[in-house]
This record gives sequence, structure tokens and C-alpha cells, in this order.
Amino acid sequence: MNKRVYLLCMVIVAGGIFSSLAAQKNELRFRADKTFKIVQFTDIHYVPGNPASEEAIVCMTEVLDAEKPDFVIYTGDVIFEKPAREAFTAALQPVVDRNIPFGVVLGNHDDEFDMTRKEILDYLKTFPGNLTDEVTALSGVTNFILPVMDTEGEKEAALLYCIDSHAYSTLEGIKGYDWVKQDQINWYTTNSRNYTRKNRGKPLPALAFFHIPFPEYNQAACDETTLLIGSRLEKACSPELNTGLFTAFLEGKDVMATFVGHDHVNDYVTLWKGMLLCYGRFTGGNTVYNGLPGGNGARVIELKEGERGFRTWIRLKENQVINSIYFPNDSKK
Repeated sequence: MNKRVYLLCMVIVAGGIFSSLAAQKNELRFRADKTFKIVQFTDIHYVPGNPASEEAIVCMTEVLDAEKPDFVIYTGDVIFEKPAREAFTAALQPVVDRNIPFGVVLGNHDDEFDMTRKEILDYLKTFPGNLTDEVTALSGVTNFILPVMDTEGEKEAALLYCIDSHAYSTLEGIKGYDWVKQDQINWYTTNSRNYTRKNRGKPLPALAFFHIPFPEYNQAACDETTLLIGSRLEKACSPELNTGLFTAFLEGKDVMATFVGHDHVNDYVTLWKGMLLCYGRFTGGNTVYNGLPGGNGARVIELKEGERGFRTWIRLKENQVINSIYFPNDSKK
């Protein structure tokens, strides 16, 4: 594996933030057949000592053995009880045992027990294969960008934006969940422009991962004229405020799709303004509410080098695969 470390340093003038981006030692790259496969686990809500959490371990084990991904992303609410170290260790073990690179974007519950977000990040960094990182002085903790290199390992061929969507509103008079902050959006925009400039003005195919869906998930799902594939058994629990992350993605022209968790009985994908808004599949056991037909599972995403598109599907128990689509072809009417 190519061990080169790429370092990109820039200044976000408007916010006065120094943003440094260093690719991890475990470099992600497309396979020889030009594919790159991602498994998304979400809302595991692992509770140490609770037998119901073993349902999640069985699920993750089956999915990993069937799909053999190149990268695993945990999109928040990994744990649901203390001790947090024990819970994170158990939830990560199936991936660590298989030597698969992984990243974590934290959810609203992960830091409610006996570790802060920063302490969780520091603990994640002790695991082999961890690619989770942070940007100093940026709102949130788990903000990082992972380039996927081409098959030769010579240049970036795709991007994975991983963003901390925080937990709960701290603004007086605004209830509910928190939102991605303006400095995070500026960070995305600056990096997106830099990667596009480096790629001779052509935006790289990109995906974005975070925990709490932004308000556009509800806008899209309520529009009877747009595509929706999968289960929608509850309204998206989005923030009351919209800070414009979706608009920034549209203007950046690189993000093809977003992937979230948070709402345990949603696993749909929906098309909105040319972008695919996706849920993962609830991966946890019966430690929290759930009830999707077919039980727990995972979302799988497969990129193809040189193509601005991807395949995605849901994998359930006993080799069941549902809701397989290819974007953008299958989204065209």
C-alpha cells in the first residue's frame, strides 16, 4: 500500500480558521477492477452487557463477510450506555478484526455517558484502521475528508466528506436537534474548491456522511413528484434551522449524495434537485426503538473509478439484498 501522506494547508480567511487536511496512513484507493465499496453502519446503540446488542454484532459480521468492503463508515449513535470505551470497542470489533479501514461521525447520543466527544475521538485513534479525524478550531469534532485514490495511487479519484452534525440546539428559543455550523460549511466549500482546482476545474465525485438529516430530507420526501425508494415510517428529525449545507453541496457540484442515520425506521433514498438524499439502514439490536420490515442491516455503496455515479443497496440477514439502484440512471424519469 502506498504510504505517502498528503498534506493540504489553507486559511479560511472569512472565519480566520487554519484548516489542515492530512490523508491518513491507511490510504483509500480503488481496486484493480476500479470499484470501491463502502458499508454504512448506523445507530448501533450498543449497550454493554445487554444481549440485544449481540443482534447488532451478528448483523455487522454477516454484512462484512458478504460484502468485503474497502471502507466502513459509522454514522453516529454507535453506543447507548456506559462504559463508553467498552461499548465502542465491541461495536468496532467486527471491523477491526477484519482489518478494514473505518471512520466515525458522532451522533447526538454518543457523548451522553462517560466520555466527551473529544475523548471519544482520542480513543478511536487508538484502533488500527481508524481514519476518523478532526479539524482544530472547527465546530464539532468528527470533521474530516477522505480522498479515495485511483487504482495506481497517484491522484484523488473521489472524496468522502465526513461531518459532525452535533447533538441538540443550545440556542435559546430553538428546540430539538443542532445543525451544521457556518464554519463547517465554509470548510467544506474551501476544500471542495481546492480539490476541483487541483483536478483542472472538474469537481471530483463525492459523497457526504453525517448523523442528523438536514431539513431537505423532509422537503424531498413530501414532494409527490420526486423519487423515493425504501421505507419512510417517520418524519425526518431534522433541526428547526436550515444553515444551507445542502445548498453549499449543490453549489460545490461535487457531492452526489448524502448519507445519514438518526431515524431508526427510515431507510429510503430520495432525489432532490439532482442530489440523492439517503438513509442508512438501522444496524442495532432491540436496545432502542426500531421496526423496519426485515430487521436490522446496513447500506452498501459502490463507486466506480472515472464515473460520476454509484450503486447502492440494503443488505439484510441471510444474504437478502433489497432496494438496489444505480445513481443517476435509475433516478431519471
